[in-house]
Formats: sequence, C-alpha cells, structure tokens
Amino acid sequence: MKWRNACWEGDHKHLPVEVELDGRAVRPWVTWFIDCAKNAITGAAVTPHQPSRDAVLAALRIALSRDEPIGPYGPIGGLPELVRVDRGKEFLCATVTRALGALAVPVQDLPPRRPELKGTVENLNHCVVDMFLAALPGYLHAPAATTGPRPRRGDLDGLLPFAEFTARLLDWVRWWNTEHRPKPLGGRTPLQAWQDDPTPIEDVSPALLRSFTLEDAGSDKVLSTKGVYWRGRYYVGPWMHGKDGTRVRVRFVPHHDHEIEVFDAATGAHLGPAHLADAATAAQRAALRRAKDAQRRTMVRALASADRQRRRLGRYGAVTGPGRPEPLAALTAAEAEEQLAAAAGARSTLAKRALPDLIPPREAPTSWARPLRRSRPAAPGTGTEAGSPTPGTAHAPDSGGAVDRADEVEAEDEGGRL
Repeated sequence: MKWRNACWEGDHKHLPVEVELDGRAVRPWVTWFIDCAKNAITGAAVTPHQPSRDAVLAALRIALSRDEPIGPYGPIGGLPELVRVDRGKEFLCATVTRALGALAVPVQDLPPRRPELKGTVENLNHCVVDMFLAALPGYLHAPAATTGPRPRRGDLDGLLPFAEFTARLLDWVRWWNTEHRPKPLGGRTPLQAWQDDPTPIEDVSPALLRSFTLEDAGSDKVLSTKGVYWRGRYYVGPWMHGKDGTRVRVRFVPHHDHEIEVFDAATGAHLGPAHLADAATAAQRAALRRAKDAQRRTMVRALASADRQRRRLGRYGAVTGPGRPEPLAALTAAEAEEQLAAAAGARSTLAKRALPDLIPPREAPTSWARPLRRSRPAAPGTGTEAGSPTPGTAHAPDSGGAVDRADEVEAEDEGGRL
C-alpha cells in the first residue's frame, strides 16, 4: 500500500516521562494514528491517565478532519481505506467501531503481542522516546547522576506542566511531519510525500464528524426553561432561548460530562453545545480530591493493619514430632473481645450506610396470586374433614375447587422440586 490514506495504524503509548498536573506527578499517554505509506502522523490525543474510548475518538476526529492547514498536521488527513489496531478494548469498543462503520472504514483487528504487524506506529513509539522524550526533564530512563542525589519518582521539582508538555509534543509532531526526513521516503518529509501523491482525498464534512464521533444518549429529550435534563443534571446554552418544548437528541464525548452536544430529534441538525449548570468550582474539586485522597489513605492503612493481624493469627510453631502445632499469636480474652466488638461496629456502620429501612416495603398488589391454605385431615370419629363446613351451613361453591387447585399447585411444586 504505497498511496496515501490506503492504511492507517493506531496505538497507545505510555510515555516514560513525568509531568506536573494539579500538584501531582503523572505519566501521560498519547493516542495517535499514522499513515503507513507516507509515514505522516494524522492525529494525536494526550491524556494524563490510561486512555479510554474518548481519547481514541478525539484523535480520530483530528485525523479525519483537515480544517487546520497551519496546525501540526497541515493538510494531512481525510478518510482512510483501512485502520489497523491491536486488540485494545478502546479501539474495538462499540462507539469507535460504530463511528468508523458509519463512514465505511473497516477496522483490522491484529492478533495480540505481534508488534511487527503494525511496524509503522511501533517505530513511531520508539522514535518519540529517543528523539523527543529523552531530552525532557522528568525522563524516567535517564542515566543515574554521577554527582548529587538522583531525583525521586513523584518529585515535582523541574517537571514540565502538563499544558507545556502537550504543546511541546504537538510541536514535535509538526516537526515530524514537516521537517523530519525518513529514509524510506527518499529524502522527503512526510508532508512533501503526502503532497506529491496524486491519490484523491475523501474529506469528511464537519457535520458527519460531529454526529458519528460522539456517543448518543439513546433517547429523546425535551428542552425546558431549565435546559436539557441528562443523567440527573441540567445543561444549558445561550441558543436554547425560545426553544422550550423542542425534542432533541444528546450526544457526548465519553467521560466528558461537563459539556454535551444537542441535535434536533426530527431533522438531526446540530443545535449547539450545552454546559453543565451550576458546575463545581476548581477549589471545590481540589478540596474533594484531597478529601478522597485522605479517605483512601485511611482505608489503605486499615486494610494493611487487618492483613498483618490476619497473618499473625495464622502462624503456628514448628513441630518435630507427631502432634498439633501451637498457635504463636498470644491474645488475651479482653483483646479478642475488643477486636470483635470493633469488627461488629464496622459491620453495623456499613449496614447503616445501606439504609435498609429508608424505603418501607409496600403492600402486595391485589392482582398477585396469594397462597391458599391446604385443608387438614379429618378428625377421628367425626366423619368430616377439619375445616369442612358442618351440616346445615352454607357451602361456598368454589371453596372445594379452590382447595383442589391448591392441592394441584402444591403437587406440581413438589414434582418440580423433585
């Protein structure tokens, strides 16, 4: 495949470098696509954690569009004829395959642990380390310093902020496409090789990109004076004024619940973006993150303490002959009762958190079948069954039938259990 857009390869790369984000040291990931014939990077997305399908969709949206001729990708992009990926669940999820399937782009699922089958993107993964990351502060594979202490993992001194690192990485992508001259291209840059290829490029309209690279909420919504209600929250936008009662469809980027895209349910036209109403401030999010970190540390310490005690109670002394080994953990009765009471208190706390009495059970509907009481055997010397009507009293016309039906139901139940 020597023509452009004949085949793309996509992959994730966990970059061996630390950057600073919100006062923490993180190792970013990059998700990108590369054209196999011209060795040109068509799109990339960076995340500070392990990527999911939202990163794949973001990189794919950049790769398919060519709206930024002066950006790091230039005129490179368009609709490929084939996309090759490994068995990563992010690339093979329903959202990504549906987006590419709607654009009639087949996805080739390569077998696992066979990097040679997608050598173009694997070579790019090695090149970004040797040609770019090795010169950055926070590079994790740097040789040990001969003088002075070596910086510890997680130390923020000298680390690049995440925004600056992303800007440098995208600048390196621009250098790769416009200045780097790989040997297979005969001294040309990927951009020159791309422009020299006369193969027609099939562009994707922004409307289709907006429709197919977003996940659909699955049902129609109705605009109200409060906005559009989705996942227990209201989303608002300035364009909603005067459109009360309009039926709309919500599409969104996975895991990006701060903003959604709203479309007309009847025509499919894009109405505009909507943002979360009454969103938490950055200070509130930082305070919540610190509280959750403290809670996690407390639970980790409690789990480690319980694990140490469990191992201590399971130790026995060595024996040199037949006999039962003696437990080594010396424990008084008071200590055992104290720990049992603490464990019972923890269980009761969890039971209270479950709120079992918050919603009392309702009375069963009258349409439900009620169990029927089976008649007792006849009392000795009476000639009649206990519970049967005495002579001279009115007999319910359906009572015997009801008893018979109850016997049949119980017989069927017993037969089923056998």
